[in-house]
Amino acid sequence: MTKPCVLVFAGLDPSGGAGIQADIQAISAAGVHPLPIVTALTVQDNQHVYAVHPVDADVLREQARALIDQSTRIDAIKIGIVGSALNAQVIADVIKRLRTRSPQLPVVLDPVLASGHGGRLSKGDAVQALASLRQLATLITPNLPEARALSGVESVDHQADILLRDTPHVFIKGGHGEGDVVINRWFSSGGQREWTWPRIEGEFHGSGCTLASAIAARLAKGMSMEAAQDAAQHVTQHALSNAFSIAQGQQIPDRVKEIL
Repeated sequence: MTKPCVLVFAGLDPSGGAGIQADIQAISAAGVHPLPIVTALTVQDNQHVYAVHPVDADVLREQARALIDQSTRIDAIKIGIVGSALNAQVIADVIKRLRTRSPQLPVVLDPVLASGHGGRLSKGDAVQALASLRQLATLITPNLPEARALSGVESVDHQADILLRDTPHVFIKGGHGEGDVVINRWFSSGGQREWTWPRIEGEFHGSGCTLASAIAARLAKGMSMEAAQDAAQHVTQHALSNAFSIAQGQQIPDRVKEIL
């Protein structure tokens, strides 16, 4: 018996709400096996980021090489925080090497620049560090502030036009918007689609990680891009609806109570 696998690059969050643990839970809940590689050690709780310590780029490379040299099955890649520009280059090199044996390997880039409360999650110029990864990604999943930072413009449609120059699929999350509904928008060369979801009261730690990893898991299972995004949003909405508290501040999405 075999399972599809997702290679994950992300940071360690001690609260367990975001980062690599969120990825592991969301991917596992979809019946897919995560291959987690830690890019950074963070000092944070469910509310604030106090420090970020990137993993040494050589160690990052060795972790990936151990899997690749063993010809470990890799059906998709999910990227969260990279920690540093050097780490971004290592991840880019890994993607290029894997695509020599699997040219259509899907790569989901969640361009995490800061925590939900604005704490920086990368050393140096994170936007510049992501440039090479944007060109290798299949799908990029920024929230509204991230889309603005990456594009330098205010209009969502204009943001998408700029991001599509590098990445064939752009999914702009609307959770940071206002009103009683959340509007998520997918853009591609073939057109666009919009999803509207009831806004769930409260603040959540790791919702973006949950969504991106849920998409990557479904792409690894062979689902189409549209179907993967649709299913992953249902799962994320369910996780937020069942969120729980570990302390004052943002709630933790319950990614274990999978529905699909």
